Amino acid sequence: MLNSFIDWIMLLVEQLDYWNITLLMTIESSFVPFPSELIIPPAAYLAQQGNLNLILVVLFGILGSLLGALINYILALTLGRKILYNLAKTKVAKSLLVTETKLKKSEIYFLKHGERSTFFGRLIPVIRQLISIPAGLAKMNIFKFCLYTFLGSSIWVVILALVGYYFAKEQALILLYYKEIVFFILVIALAIVFIRKRKGFKRKKEENYQENKERIDNIDSEKNINDDLVN
Repeated sequence: MLNSFIDWIMLLVEQLDYWNITLLMTIESSFVPFPSELIIPPAAYLAQQGNLNLILVVLFGILGSLLGALINYILALTLGRKILYNLAKTKVAKSLLVTETKLKKSEIYFLKHGERSTFFGRLIPVIRQLISIPAGLAKMNIFKFCLYTFLGSSIWVVILALVGYYFAKEQALILLYYKEIVFFILVIALAIVFIRKRKGFKRKKEENYQENKERIDNIDSEKNINDDLVN
């Protein structure tokens, strides 16, 4: 079933028009793990080739993002926190890469940054698809939610559109330096992986230190108690 759904999405990508852009961006902006990088840049590429209008690509992309965000907002507002977290435990949710951990991350981000997180959250991977859920749970004003989501989505869609448009315009130059570009991307990716692993190692080391410290403190406490009893 999931494979058929993916095949259907890929078919829509191959047949991009304004309706498909809106539909795919709605799907991407909800809880379905489908990257907008596979929608807007190709559409902007087609716009540069004269098959679509770049401004309309951006507008329909933003519209889709807003519709998808509203779906999550309304689901959270209607179902409530308990039901959503129970649904996150199901196989269907996990197949869509929606987990309790990701929901908690989005809630923590929303609680930390407040309503403006629905603006900034649209620019952060993982958070961007789920930030609408804590907004719905908090019963955020829907007009303010739509405004922040519209502004955040606008920035994201415009960036992706410019990337696709520039790629089409400078295709020959990009192909000429293709190896160098790939090498640069790989270096950045490896650097990110290294930094994350290093942070994870440090965190684990600190956790082990705290755990051992607590054990030593407990031993010292027990020793002091025994000494008092003996005395």
